[in-house]
Amino acid sequence: MSYCMYLRKSRADLEAEARGEGETLKRHEKILLELARKMNIFISEDAIYREIVSAETIASRPVMQQLLSEVEQGKWKGVFVVEVERLARGDTIDQGIVAQAFKYSNTKIITPLKIYDPSNEYDEEYFEFGLFMSRREYKTINRRLQRGRFQSVKEGKYIGSIAPYGYRRRKLEKDKGYTLEPHPDEAPIVKLIFEWYTKGELQKDGTYQRLGVSRIMNRLNEMKVPTRKGGDWTTSTIRDILINPVYIGKIRWDWRPEVKKIIDGEVVIERPRNSEENMSLFDGLHPAIIDVDTFRLAQEYMAKNPSLPVPTRYKVMNPLAGLIECGMCGRKMNRKPYKSGSPDTLLCTGPTCPNVSSPLYIVEEKLLKVLEVWLKNYKLEIKQREERGTNLEISIIKKSIKNIDKELETIEKQLNSLHDLLEQGIYSVDKFLERSRILNEKKDAAKTNKKVLENKLKSVSTREVEEKRFIPKVERVIDLYWKLADPKDRNHLLKEVLEKVIYIKEEGGRWSGKVDKFMLKIFPKTPK
Repeated sequence: MSYCMYLRKSRADLEAEARGEGETLKRHEKILLELARKMNIFISEDAIYREIVSAETIASRPVMQQLLSEVEQGKWKGVFVVEVERLARGDTIDQGIVAQAFKYSNTKIITPLKIYDPSNEYDEEYFEFGLFMSRREYKTINRRLQRGRFQSVKEGKYIGSIAPYGYRRRKLEKDKGYTLEPHPDEAPIVKLIFEWYTKGELQKDGTYQRLGVSRIMNRLNEMKVPTRKGGDWTTSTIRDILINPVYIGKIRWDWRPEVKKIIDGEVVIERPRNSEENMSLFDGLHPAIIDVDTFRLAQEYMAKNPSLPVPTRYKVMNPLAGLIECGMCGRKMNRKPYKSGSPDTLLCTGPTCPNVSSPLYIVEEKLLKVLEVWLKNYKLEIKQREERGTNLEISIIKKSIKNIDKELETIEKQLNSLHDLLEQGIYSVDKFLERSRILNEKKDAAKTNKKVLENKLKSVSTREVEEKRFIPKVERVIDLYWKLADPKDRNHLLKEVLEKVIYIKEEGGRWSGKVDKFMLKIFPKTPK
């Protein structure tokens, strides 16, 4: 078995890089490669894992997830890391996952200071203690960081990485941190939004007519005013600008605090909007774009026209919620109800998106038909594969394993012959050792390849079983869907078998009779 290397930046590394102390991963890679050379261990480029995110949990670190999966499979003899703290600084559960993965796969952890052998009881305790101390250090650093951020806010500095629309960040002179300055192109747009919302748009007769959030959005899109990211203006963007006190020279704290919840056994991080009573406002160092009276008037109008309350907004009324995406702009499709009693419509909320809407019930009907056709073809594909006999991929893998077994048998015979050649004096001791080393390396490589193929064979075989189990799941969805009345239950049922659905409709059908002339492309959750 071979060795690999895991590199990850910490928060302290990011701060050091900001001070100009050099790129962390390159420095750590150089240290570990030098250590590997001293130990006569070769690490290939594809065995170097680089984590570019600094995250607390394993769930937020995809490279670490891949490494742990390979460690559990016994792919690596050892993992080079600059310190054990780089492997896990999460909670006790994450630390336990890391410790068990290395322990049960008997994978060594190699650092410049110490080599941890999981089969050694003392090394195991030392490793677990190191993870515990790294967690404490993480919490200490995080507390210090949050205190520093709060102090910066109290001093009126802007701590965000991206300036709000209408401003741009400016480095403070002779001081740490940043403040804001009005953006020459965006600040006038902010003033215009507040003016339209509080005073109104000037009419031909000299009077002013107030514009609501939706009309402001449409007017900006008609005027081709660019957003920060270059897309369309939306009502949520306009609302966020109208309620943001940054435009009157304030800095807010705890506006969207991080809240962790356990949902279906997993930690989910949410950032709900806080009420004015629960957040803090401080005088900023930046100049205001809007005067206080205009801002207060805007808040009064916003209070009279609030967005949907939370219980209504988050109650699932759309059976296709979160599933259907617009095939033209990529947005999630929304349900639009009508008070007149007309059927609900499925539409794209992109203000300038040309995708045509359709009645929701017709989209549901067509989706079930598309799913039925897909299932029929899926069954046929599996049946044809079975009629051909053994799966071609499985056959090739088994043949490769058989060839490796023959190779291992040959290597064993060659190793046995080496001793005879040494005893007969045909090989010198040095030549014997050299040939022995080469053959053992070939043997290790062959065993590693065999292990990889065996895992692959197991994976393919499992996939075949899962493919057959997936068929009854889809049949259940088709059979139960119309028997369920609650949109939430229908939504959960569809999400059991579908990743997403793409919807495209280029032509309206209200007058042409082509109301159902749209394209649906489904992405089932078939076993990978």
